[in-house]
Amino acid sequence: MADYIIALDQGTTSSRAIIFDKKGSIISVGQKEHEQIMPRAGWVEHDPIEIRDNMREVIGIALGRANLTRHDIAAIGITNQRETAVVWDKNTGIPVYNAIVWQDTRTQSIVDRLAGDEGVEKYKDIVGLPLATYFSGTKIVWILENVEGAREKAEAGDLIFGTTDSWVLWNLTGGPDGGVHATDVTNASRTLFMDLETLEWRDDILADFGVPRSMMPEIRSSSEVYGEARDTSLLRETPVAGILGDQQAATFGQAAFDAGESKNTYGTGNFLIFQTGTEIVKSENGLLTTVGYKLGDEPAHYALEGSIAVTGSLIQWLRDQLGIISSAPEVEELAAKVEDNGGVYFVPAFSGLFAPYWRPDARGAIVGLTRYANRNHIARAALEATAFQTREVLDAVNADSGVDLTELKVDGGMIANDTLMQFQADVLGVPVVRPVVAETTALGAAYAAGLAVGFWNSLDELRANWQEDRRWTPNDDVAERDRQLRLWKKAVRKSMDWVDDDVR
Repeated sequence: MADYIIALDQGTTSSRAIIFDKKGSIISVGQKEHEQIMPRAGWVEHDPIEIRDNMREVIGIALGRANLTRHDIAAIGITNQRETAVVWDKNTGIPVYNAIVWQDTRTQSIVDRLAGDEGVEKYKDIVGLPLATYFSGTKIVWILENVEGAREKAEAGDLIFGTTDSWVLWNLTGGPDGGVHATDVTNASRTLFMDLETLEWRDDILADFGVPRSMMPEIRSSSEVYGEARDTSLLRETPVAGILGDQQAATFGQAAFDAGESKNTYGTGNFLIFQTGTEIVKSENGLLTTVGYKLGDEPAHYALEGSIAVTGSLIQWLRDQLGIISSAPEVEELAAKVEDNGGVYFVPAFSGLFAPYWRPDARGAIVGLTRYANRNHIARAALEATAFQTREVLDAVNADSGVDLTELKVDGGMIANDTLMQFQADVLGVPVVRPVVAETTALGAAYAAGLAVGFWNSLDELRANWQEDRRWTPNDDVAERDRQLRLWKKAVRKSMDWVDDDVR
């Protein structure tokens, strides 16, 4: 019997293959970064062919490092950057344009046009989302309107769309030769096109956007066998049995299955998910309503989500654009050299402000600068920005749910930063808890696949795998916490109303 599950994690900055055993422990990892293509201010793209090829390569790396073959793998799970849009020719497998990444803001004029007099919440009661550049629906529209011949080919039925889970699945299961064109409910709930109640595409909304129904993948559950890997893969004949968007996958990997349970992922952006069970809860405080997961024929579970666009990518920006650090861990070294932020606050509204503000007119701002401030203060302010943004999202979750969270489970790359985690606990006023297995996104996809093929038999079995690694408890200086939050919110206000007709 096969003793392992492999998760394919197609993320914003890299693609990974991670092999897990029955206890949810990592056996091996293959990882490869892909290029971040930024042809203009506000534009962010990826090359889908590079992603496809990298995914094939990391599968081989992971299997090789573990000295395993396809016969040792019980199932494949997929997790992905959710709103990034790929449109490709189903006959050739060639994308008509680069993948437009979730961070991309080029579609603001399309958002404004669709919103019209009814505003950005035009479809929110149906799909749980406001009209925003973040979601994949407007990215499809941009491709159809700006790529020569795309509209005609789409209406002829030759072009298909997918978020990167669909792109990976389609290529893994045969591509032009019978590849499965599907997605799961969690990714479908991020397009602006899926009805949260029926879990089906809304033809009226697709018509409003001008997107042919024939482009859309079939919506499936998060845990079922979609198909098998084909001969072109080292995993040939292995069932592909789980798909979860990255944030829902991280929640699943944290064993946060029930209403009232939550997690916060610290990655390229930050994403706090609060489970609401089988009830659809509509936010009054700037959060998104999304699908948490759906296991086979069981009812869908829903969640509230606070999405923050820029957290880990701010540290990358300090490294790649400013050059004040040479590696991401160095930011903690600089931040530790000063006792506080020196009055400096950094609002990283590079793609506007996401939850809870949803202000596309905002742009990044560093405020409070004096001659006293140095690069250590800026590094500290960059870390603190992640914690402040999370506090505002958590306040919105508490207001919508009516129940204050008593602790916050965390995951993602930034949780290795002890300075950030302690400051996060201080700002929240509740403990912050890190699990033993920090790769919860990939683990969640593995869990979904394993449940579908009987590798794991119940959610209780998965709960038993979760173990606490470390806990940070907050300090008791409430007055200082309130002072810093007041200054942070003042800084946020300074970032707003920047974009107008004269700003490119």
